[in-house]
Amino acid sequence: MREAFVPDPAASREEMEAQQRQVADAAMFADDFDFDADRVGSDTGPLVAGVDQAFLDDRAVSAIVVLRGDTVVEKTYAVSPLEIPYIPGLLSFREGGPILDAFETLDTDPDLVLFDGSGRIHFRQAGLATHMGVILDVPSIGVAKNLLCGTPQGETENLPAGERVAIAADDRVDAPAGTTIGYAVQTRQYDSPDRSINPLYVSPGHRVGAETAADLVARLATRYKLPEPTRLADSYADEAKRTIDT
Repeated sequence: MREAFVPDPAASREEMEAQQRQVADAAMFADDFDFDADRVGSDTGPLVAGVDQAFLDDRAVSAIVVLRGDTVVEKTYAVSPLEIPYIPGLLSFREGGPILDAFETLDTDPDLVLFDGSGRIHFRQAGLATHMGVILDVPSIGVAKNLLCGTPQGETENLPAGERVAIAADDRVDAPAGTTIGYAVQTRQYDSPDRSINPLYVSPGHRVGAETAADLVARLATRYKLPEPTRLADSYADEAKRTIDT
């Protein structure tokens, strides 16, 4: 674990933003992993973890579910205090510490981790998936339901299933204008023209390129809109929350 990058919720906003820029400088937004990407999601493929959280008053329930193909290899969670409110662009300083608490309880070593949140699609290129990926030095991907920043390079409403649209850096992002920082990925779509499903906003966290991140999320979204690792982590976080005394 890279202790120097562990988020400190007591830091000033300026200190938080400075650390995010350092995290982005340390991140690798290109493929740098030793597993076969074509086998992700298969029964003989790499271990893929999904991370999500549920919230209980001023506490976070951080859940991790590790899969190999369709098989759950391990699942664990941690309950941690939340020390600051949600601030757009500074999510990792609220939720990063609790997520790291959950990783401390994990026995397996995932080959790839999917986070419910942004990676490079972030004002300073250091969303939750990038911040956690760099600290843990694990290939990671951010899977967000909403677009934090950047400009879609095409229409993203009512996309057919399987389509994707590049998200480019704009003047709100600390990256050269036009840099592809992620994709809007349409994993599922209704057949009816009267209803539509919004795309997921997928971006590299660390040691995964933008194109590969989109490919892997599409591969892992086998039955539902969300990729299976984060879908199961979301469900497990809610399940764990119900067992905790209020």
